[in-house]
Amino acid sequence: MNANATAPVNWPEIVEALRAELAEYGGLLALFDEQQRALFAREAGEVLRLSAVIERQVGGVSRCRQRRESLVALLARALGQPDRATLRSLLPLIEPTARPLLEALIAEVNRLLHRVRRQNRQNHLLLSRTVSLHQETLAQLRPQAFTQTYTPAGRVQLASNPTASTLRAAG
Repeated sequence: MNANATAPVNWPEIVEALRAELAEYGGLLALFDEQQRALFAREAGEVLRLSAVIERQVGGVSRCRQRRESLVALLARALGQPDRATLRSLLPLIEPTARPLLEALIAEVNRLLHRVRRQNRQNHLLLSRTVSLHQETLAQLRPQAFTQTYTPAGRVQLASNPTASTLRAAG
């Protein structure tokens, strides 16, 4: 097929796949926001519960992305293009009336993906800092129970000393 021809493909299926992916990313962002609120409120049980829910949501995002990628690969083959062609690179070969919608959905997926990555980094930093502060507090309470070492990456790590005595109640 020449570059000026348009593909008689079922692009609405790709549109639906992109919309489903957007919904999954939106759900993931909402969960990250909820997790951040729980972190600031110091609700450890809620943070743990949300971590499991986030993990399941990431699975949903992954399934949607895989479905979209397989539909795009089918479209690419139908257009005589390599399977690994991006949807954006295939747009000139899709009927002109579908292009603006597909371009808008691609842009929105990319925007949400960027937000998800940023929110994930923020929450990861908050969790890491919370764990670090917790370890430092425990080390101050029971210095004999912890040994400060370095990881292969050069980061400081507190290792627990299993032979140290535990805290005991008075009385």
